[in-house]
Amino acid sequence: MAETLPPEIQQQVVKYQQLQTQLNQVLSEKSIIEQELREINRALDILKNVPDDADIYRSAGHLLVKINKSDAEKELTERKEILELRLKTLGRQESLLRQQLAEIQSKLNQYIASTYKRM
Repeated sequence: MAETLPPEIQQQVVKYQQLQTQLNQVLSEKSIIEQELREINRALDILKNVPDDADIYRSAGHLLVKINKSDAEKELTERKEILELRLKTLGRQESLLRQQLAEIQSKLNQYIASTYKRM
């Protein structure tokens, strides 16, 4: 069993590893976006109970800047829409990567099965 893998199988293994790395990156980014969306939703819920004339501050680097409630809600809602769109895109990428990984894994399993049949 000291033989080496055929070049096409080696390429499939390398591609599988690359796709796995891409999937991990997508899942990581997706997790970060989901966390930010939870924070935005929480902030929007809190703003619902805040009077219109209350002092609201937004972080701007090392400073807190005073803004009105409607501007705060508008900024949060816009950011939420952007993140939701990005999350949908990442979901599609995740689905595609999982599909590609399954196809390659199937090919590799077929190769392994045919190799052991010959033994």
